[in-house]
Amino acid sequence: MKESHRTIRKIGPILEKTYTKKVLSNLDYFSALYQLSLCSYKEPVLVSGADGIGTKLRLAIDYKKYDLIGTDCFAMCVNDVLCHGAKPLFFLDYLACGKLDSNIVEKIIQGIAVSCKKTNTCLIGGETAEMPGIYQEKDYDIAGFCVGIVDKENIIDGKKTIQEGDILIGLPSSGVHSNGFSLIRKIFSKEDFLMHRIQEKPFYEILLIPTRIYHDPIHLLLKEFLIHGLAHVTGGGISDNLFRILPDNLSAIVEKKKIPVQPVFNHIQEKGFLSDQEMWETFNMGVGMIVIVSVKDKYSLLQRLCALGENPFVFGHLVKGNKRVFLK
Repeated sequence: MKESHRTIRKIGPILEKTYTKKVLSNLDYFSALYQLSLCSYKEPVLVSGADGIGTKLRLAIDYKKYDLIGTDCFAMCVNDVLCHGAKPLFFLDYLACGKLDSNIVEKIIQGIAVSCKKTNTCLIGGETAEMPGIYQEKDYDIAGFCVGIVDKENIIDGKKTIQEGDILIGLPSSGVHSNGFSLIRKIFSKEDFLMHRIQEKPFYEILLIPTRIYHDPIHLLLKEFLIHGLAHVTGGGISDNLFRILPDNLSAIVEKKKIPVQPVFNHIQEKGFLSDQEMWETFNMGVGMIVIVSVKDKYSLLQRLCALGENPFVFGHLVKGNKRVFLK
């Protein structure tokens, strides 16, 4: 049996466990079919996002943590879709490799499928490409594509809703997430990843903790509060991602001392002799998702998040300005 056929046989049942009645296709189809139910929307808008996990892949492949690759890829995509108030509907992946190994592909897809199941997102298809000569035999690359839906009147883009005096609430990251790994791999050797320990664990295990998925707390907040803005903190850190959603007439004041910086970031900075500016412009520094709300909702929203088991923190506010982010 061809390895490609063996792969399809293994991953087909995994995908089917994420299906709902809205999925009208299977892996034998050339395209994935999904039936939209629009009766509960006045003006439905599809929201799509595509992303990968960058050079974190190298570390995951070296330590054979293939399921984490899938989890990270899903998280990076779905968190972006959540930022506009959308409900994720379905997900597709693109997987490329030097030489196909059905056992490895199965683990990667399993990581995606578990995350999809937790968020009621259907994993409806994708593409697996064997590309010798482009990739080394044991190398893999992955990209994900998430599609969600939101009513036009409920789209969150920040620019129309963020107001002077609004506050910045942070939801903690699970660690480094999926950005900054080119710099990390430049600073640390393979021996460092094994020998350095943080919180009694090898350094590579801390680095490979998957990107956190913010689906559950964000969707609960969307039902109960008027959210003015959401920013998924990825490449470029807090400044770049917060900047994207600011209106032209407002600036953000970020108080760094109010952010619970995790030990992994201190370790990276000390080992790499990195400046504060380089750290804050590269890493999330402990903030995975930023929620912007009116100050009048501050205490009730914080209480609601704490009741969910979250550890939110207020770390800034909006002032009049010319669309700048000030880290103080």
